[in-house]
Amino acid sequence: MSEAASGGWLKVVGLGPGAEALITPEVSAALAEATDVVGYVPYVERVAPRPGLVRHGSDNREEIRRAEAALQLAAAGHRVVVVSSGDPGVFAMAAALFEALEAGEPAWRALDIQVLPGISAMLAASARLGAPLGHDFCCINLSDNLKPRALIERRLRLAAEADFAMAFYNPRSRARPEGFERALQVLREACGPARPIMFARAVATPEESLRVTTLGEATPEMADMRTLVLVGSSQTRLIPRLTPHQGLPWVYTPRSVLGSDSVADSGAGS
Repeated sequence: MSEAASGGWLKVVGLGPGAEALITPEVSAALAEATDVVGYVPYVERVAPRPGLVRHGSDNREEIRRAEAALQLAAAGHRVVVVSSGDPGVFAMAAALFEALEAGEPAWRALDIQVLPGISAMLAASARLGAPLGHDFCCINLSDNLKPRALIERRLRLAAEADFAMAFYNPRSRARPEGFERALQVLREACGPARPIMFARAVATPEESLRVTTLGEATPEMADMRTLVLVGSSQTRLIPRLTPHQGLPWVYTPRSVLGSDSVADSGAGS
């Protein structure tokens, strides 16, 4: 093995939801050391060009080929950063990388591979609105590109039955706009029309917009693929602000369940 090949490594990182201030110092350090950045074109373009850095942008639906290319570069001795938006482990490139690793060259398993977390759109949106994910919650990708629509609807119903707050990624594509309309129907049937629903579009970017409404008032057009959708549990509360910010209330889900005899946890999350 050559000196160059022995120095190769691969890091899968999250660039956060948009603002440069939300990129972690750990990720910034990895980008500063990288010889190659690999990812979906808009995410690669968020990394500033510099001498000694090669940026490899590709289409959004080439995750496995992108992961294989990154592994090949690292095996050849390159210092490779695979970029995702938000957190790389949430519907992003970390899982694709390990899928390619498992099916690929046995020698790749000897590579120095690390996953560096980022701030997810789900958590950034929740923070903007207050604390709607303050108690038990689940996260569902509404895209049916990699799983059947029937499975998505089943998971929506079960999540509603369990009374989770919910976070939805990829709610409404231009190719299949009817999917989110059906999701809203399922949620209205399971949760009722008064349940709060929140739309956070392009969080932490100059195009950011926030909306708080109810399932009864929500329409499919309120979401697109840049929108993170949150639905409250039956316990979720709204607090009007004395100084309105875009007319939005604070939204939070209490840590204890109404009517429960349990004492609020005072552990690590407090």
